[in-house]
Amino acid sequence: MKLSISHTTHYSYSGPVSDSVNELRLTPFTNDQQSCYQHSISVEPNAPLFSYDDYFGNRVHVFSVNRQHRKLTIRSQMTVVTREAVKPSSGKEGMAPKDAWEWLACDKAANRFAEFLLPTDYTGITPEVAAFAETPAHGKTGEEQLGVYGWLLAVSNRIQSEFVYDPEATNVHTIAGDMLRRRRGVCQDFAHLMIAACRAKGVPARYVSGYHFVGDLQGGSADFEQASHAWVEAYVPGMGWSGFDPTNNALVGERYVKLGHGRDYKDIVPVKGVYMGTSDADLTVTVDVKKVED
Repeated sequence: MKLSISHTTHYSYSGPVSDSVNELRLTPFTNDQQSCYQHSISVEPNAPLFSYDDYFGNRVHVFSVNRQHRKLTIRSQMTVVTREAVKPSSGKEGMAPKDAWEWLACDKAANRFAEFLLPTDYTGITPEVAAFAETPAHGKTGEEQLGVYGWLLAVSNRIQSEFVYDPEATNVHTIAGDMLRRRRGVCQDFAHLMIAACRAKGVPARYVSGYHFVGDLQGGSADFEQASHAWVEAYVPGMGWSGFDPTNNALVGERYVKLGHGRDYKDIVPVKGVYMGTSDADLTVTVDVKKVED
């Protein structure tokens, strides 16, 4: 699927500000799942952009606006071709279930994926999270028979079916344990809960930010899922990293565009910065995702 995406972030300040220093993680990956054909970023007031790759391989653009200004606008535009999700062939995973769980428990896996196995501020492993991880398939146990991939599907399904999508229930600082008690949240919260459950079971998992296209499913109307979105990538022995969207209980395929990944949301905030001046600012973010016909 060929997708055209525009993402605009606009800040309006109540008074003049200066020395605004910002980081942007708005560049789509090119990998086995997607190819970025075109990408551009522009800033008003005009400022030079510098780029580098962070520890996780995300492309970061940085810029500074030193002179006084009352507005700041960041525009990102991209064209990406995506592919269908990779699934186990003939319904079988790359390793036998017992072998896969044993491989994840070995020192080699612990050393290789250390940063994606340790809990973070957002993905703390509370007793409630650990209990949730032990019964992913509505109370069913026996992960050796279920297999790692099957267990991940069960966790994603349980989160989507048992929790309510509610933009008013949580905020950007909500952690997995809090969302688990409230039983409601947004895509960021659902992703953090699934990551925490994965790490409780010794499955490497990382937080992914990007976009989810649903325009053709919604009659062309805008929807929260068509804006910025978050999901999970988990490591399945014998298969590699696989994407799961617990908000929609879906495999990550051609309707998804990945911008970056990290241990949790804090590692890959799309736009963040600091400035000197008034603390009063209005933020407006608009995202438009369209399918391009070849």
